[in-house]
Amino acid sequence: MSTPLLASATALPATLTHAAAAVPPTTTAPEWLLIVAALLGIAVIVVLITAVKLHPFLSLVIGSLVTGLVAGMSATQTVTSFTNGFGATAGGVGVLIALGSIYGKLLADSGGADRIVDTLVSRASAAALPWVMGLVGALIGLPMFFEVGLVLLVPVIILVARRSGVSLMKIAIPTLAGLSAMHGLVPPHPGPLAAISLIGANLGVTLAFGVLVAIPTVIVSGPLFGKLVARWVDVPVPALFQTAEDTAAPGETAAIQARKRPSFGATLFSILLPVVLMLLAAILDVAAPTDASAAKAVIDFLGKPVIALLIAVIVGMVVLGRGGAMSSKQIGASVSSSLPAIAGILLIVGAGGGFKQVLVDSTIGTVIAHAISHIGGALTIVLFFAWLIAVLIRVATGSATVATITAAGILQPLVHDLGLSTGASALLVLAIGAGSLFLSHVNDAGFWLIKEYFGLSISQTLKSWTVMECLISVVGLGGVLVISPFVG
Repeated sequence: MSTPLLASATALPATLTHAAAAVPPTTTAPEWLLIVAALLGIAVIVVLITAVKLHPFLSLVIGSLVTGLVAGMSATQTVTSFTNGFGATAGGVGVLIALGSIYGKLLADSGGADRIVDTLVSRASAAALPWVMGLVGALIGLPMFFEVGLVLLVPVIILVARRSGVSLMKIAIPTLAGLSAMHGLVPPHPGPLAAISLIGANLGVTLAFGVLVAIPTVIVSGPLFGKLVARWVDVPVPALFQTAEDTAAPGETAAIQARKRPSFGATLFSILLPVVLMLLAAILDVAAPTDASAAKAVIDFLGKPVIALLIAVIVGMVVLGRGGAMSSKQIGASVSSSLPAIAGILLIVGAGGGFKQVLVDSTIGTVIAHAISHIGGALTIVLFFAWLIAVLIRVATGSATVATITAAGILQPLVHDLGLSTGASALLVLAIGAGSLFLSHVNDAGFWLIKEYFGLSISQTLKSWTVMECLISVVGLGGVLVISPFVG
């Protein structure tokens, strides 16, 4: 355990704060020019993504080059900095993203996701259904990327609303809140994973805090807000995703429902397995940091994110594959089809890491971090500004992943300059993750997916989906700030 961060309440030790504020950073150019370079680089990325409609990967590459050159780096230095950052980020996070994608596809193709949903929904009353769907969204959101989970859950949302007669928004908002909160706050999603890598936070501690923050966040922005928004946005259930069961004759329904799928218990076990392994390793690291026993070494190994997710994939192939009556050929096809879909995510994550490295090597990140540390020494202030930086980038670019990675890169020097503890570093990651979800609007692909799938107008989408995302962001920040006084 590192030296306690908090002297009293949320204040940093005075000597640490004064040292960070008193020692000016060594820079490659005048500080004003570095700030201009950072703003110009971000502006270039924003314009290219929003106005020119260029892919975020190319936008990040061009924005990185502009930033480095304006900051006084040579062309060779800028390119080298970008490629080093790209390789380090893609190499550190890429394997985890690939394993997560493989597992998510197995979960969908085997019918395991359907089994989870059907089991929970069949046991819920109309009043409890929004709470159940929030839980479903959170469970499905644990191992899946947001886009994958969204495509999977939209048909479920529409089907449940149609069959239950409950308002579409009362079903949709809790489900989407569970999915979105997990995406922004809980690893192994790409954004939190990349931020953990950049900040140097402990994955297990971040995972534990992330789940703790996500629970009240999903409750407030899901079932509670869904009940309210159903009055603002009263829309019919779209005539989409008509299933065989919906159109079947009474005698045919039982046969359709009898399709072989994994059991509820087996599916839930496979979903939670990697989370339990990582949490167990983190708990032992905190409880017994000096334990050199063989048992702890084994648990540490199994709790490594790559190993935990690899185990989940292998177990999924057996439990989900056999449970869903999938042949070896079908399992292989499911694995193969899961990988092309993440190529864009890997490129964006890698390019975000490259942009981060340009900010670091040009000392822009140091200047910004120094300026923030000069504002105040309270952990709560640091966390708020981390959230705010991610908010500004998210609103400008429409990408939670770009916002998370860029903000983490800018704030990376804080961990060293302010001597943040393990717990404080984890909270810094979560503050960034919460900020990255704020105000989804017309420059966000998720905004248009929600609008089109549920047949909403732009105004209705803003009043439902966009407000929900803002609630997740603000409540998530609130949870982080509530925890911060207890972190040492």
